[in-house]
Amino acid sequence: MAALALGASLLGACGSIPADSEGTYDRARGATLVVGVSEHHPWAVVDDGTGEVTGVEADLVRGFADSIGADVEWKVGPESVLADWVDKGEADVMIGGLTASSPWSDTVALTRPYTTVESAAGEKEKMVMAVPMGENKLLVALERYLAREAGEI
Repeated sequence: MAALALGASLLGACGSIPADSEGTYDRARGATLVVGVSEHHPWAVVDDGTGEVTGVEADLVRGFADSIGADVEWKVGPESVLADWVDKGEADVMIGGLTASSPWSDTVALTRPYTTVESAAGEKEKMVMAVPMGENKLLVALERYLAREAGEI
């Protein structure tokens, strides 16, 4: 009986799992999701005149933001800069045609592949997005949304 009580008290101390080390999901929910965009047609396209972001991944991110009651703030830049922003917590999500073999996987957390496409070279490419390392609640929520959109759940 004492072991059961101890186990219950330890579980209560664990908090919510998955959790974000910096609270990114809870900060963005009902507020603003900051999305770093590297232009890569058809995944993310930035209109030079208006700055409007469109494309497959832009639509997915908008849908995810809607699902958590967030507005989207777009930050456009090259992948190297975006990876740095995500690593420093200056962007919550990174999009732009990233693949599972992304060179940024040492500094950002990649989602599970949400689709697979054939590259120009005829190879299978697994498409992913990126979030800050340690932001597991955000990562899991985004992955669940992407899986629902793909009809996996």
